[in-house]
Amino acid sequence: MIDLKILAYEETPLGPLCLRRRKTLSEPRQWVTEVTLNHEFLMSSLHTDSERALATIPLEQATGSGLRVLVGGLGLGYTAHAALAFERVEHVEVIEYLPQVIGWLRDEMTPLAEELNDSNRLNVSQGDIFEFLLAEPTQRRFDVILIDVDHSPEDQLAKKHDSFYQVDGLRRAAAHLTEQGSFALWSYDRHTPLWDAMQQVFASSTAHPITYYNQHVHESFTDWLYVGTMTLKND
Repeated sequence: MIDLKILAYEETPLGPLCLRRRKTLSEPRQWVTEVTLNHEFLMSSLHTDSERALATIPLEQATGSGLRVLVGGLGLGYTAHAALAFERVEHVEVIEYLPQVIGWLRDEMTPLAEELNDSNRLNVSQGDIFEFLLAEPTQRRFDVILIDVDHSPEDQLAKKHDSFYQVDGLRRAAAHLTEQGSFALWSYDRHTPLWDAMQQVFASSTAHPITYYNQHVHESFTDWLYVGTMTLKND
């Protein structure tokens, strides 16, 4: 038996977007918040290890204080929340493509919404993170850039961002970083072409497998985080 509540169901340019909350036999004492897009599972509040690690891994390596963090993709807010947990972070800027997702945060429909809304170090705006990073930087640079939008570079929500995951796109994104900044990207699958491109762009690149046990299907899964650090290599 499943106890299910549909909190929001809205049409978007990417297909139907659904926010739901449910209990199952495997989680009888807690509500789990989930998001589906175009009738496909997107994310869950039950498994957030890799979303949090996307922020913690590069921020643990970052030096200095007054750090500025840019997050591409709001989701349920776990990456932004993890970034705000660092006292050395002065500001977190989130760019989210879907205004409906921003509305869920504003209306406190997601698990971390109240805490995120109370933070004066967080700003969330609607826009296309890919367009932003592929354009010439016009604002103060960021110390850390965190991207969690597509399922993977090959499995994209919208088939128009291929260039972002290639050498030229990564160079353009890195131009938004401070001299010692870091860039990190989430993927549900290992992706060798991205790894090869990052090694051509960044002075140091690392790949981090994040393995977790999925209570819904009783199997272990591994997400991948790709982190490029330090300054750009010279052409």
